[in-house]
Amino acid sequence: MSRPRRIDWPAVAAALAGAFPRAALHPAVTAWAEHAPRRGRWAVGLSGGADSVALLLLLWAHWPERRKRLRALHFDHRLRGAASRADARFCRGLCAALGVELVSDEWREAPRVASEAQAREARMAFFRRQGRVLWLGHQQDDIAETFFMRLARGSGTAGLAAPRPVGAQPGGRVHLRPLLTLPKAAIVDALRRAGGVWREDETNAGTRYLRNRLRGTVLPAWVRAAGNRDALAGAARSRTLLEEDDSALEAWLAEIAPLTKDGTLNLRRLAGKPRGLVRRALRLWLERVVPAAGGKGKGLSRQAVEALLDDVLRGRRTRHSVGPAGFAVIGRTRLVFSLAPSRKIAG
Repeated sequence: MSRPRRIDWPAVAAALAGAFPRAALHPAVTAWAEHAPRRGRWAVGLSGGADSVALLLLLWAHWPERRKRLRALHFDHRLRGAASRADARFCRGLCAALGVELVSDEWREAPRVASEAQAREARMAFFRRQGRVLWLGHQQDDIAETFFMRLARGSGTAGLAAPRPVGAQPGGRVHLRPLLTLPKAAIVDALRRAGGVWREDETNAGTRYLRNRLRGTVLPAWVRAAGNRDALAGAARSRTLLEEDDSALEAWLAEIAPLTKDGTLNLRRLAGKPRGLVRRALRLWLERVVPAAGGKGKGLSRQAVEALLDDVLRGRRTRHSVGPAGFAVIGRTRLVFSLAPSRKIAG
């Protein structure tokens, strides 16, 4: 489905909304939408693929009062030549037919060989410039794909709970994913039955990126191996449970409030607490207090973080290098950041 034809897009949107009423969308997202400020602008990521096209059509159909304040965002990564330009033309035609504003940009400094992470960051940087509310077309298959990707790099509950239906972002921004209740096959089938078309990215069938390899080989085999079980629905349920557990741990940490206003981590408040909770407190301290240690603590290796955590739990009064930024100094009752070496361990 690569070449658009003359289509009555409002009729397609109405038919798709009939197939997927509001009740079929993720309840956390619809609840957010019901209480959202009426004058706020909604931005929608629009690649031209089936998921993003379906998302735009459903928003247009289910929230008619928002149509004038909808803004579709299209980012051209400039990695597929003429096909990328055709994607942009398709998105312009779709938005024109719906009367929706389209804002587009392109990756002007795209590397010749771009990683999946680089391409995503370039796209998200563009999205961040366009407003505080961003709707994204991730669906149920994406939950399983993301789970396997995060599992491969050893993520905890926060990482395994992605993608979240309502994701709070820095600066008061929010990402909304109402299609997480729907499998990809159902979206494609309903869009086709409604008379819609979309753009196919041929690189999705390749094996260069991990997500594509998981999508093309691992997930189909996993679904088949599950037999009569709905593996995708099971993964979605697990994601929800992981999000609940992660939120509970975050709430517990907030109640303990170990991080003080002066940037000290109060170890007395963490005494006797589970290792997982102390790990969260340490991660919070690294993100908020240490001047980047590479950026939100990312400059520290896993081994360095584990060594620091071990000493914090043992109550060992020592210091650890956190990169060129300085030192993490463990005292008897607190953990502090020091810009320069200190011979005396703080108490």
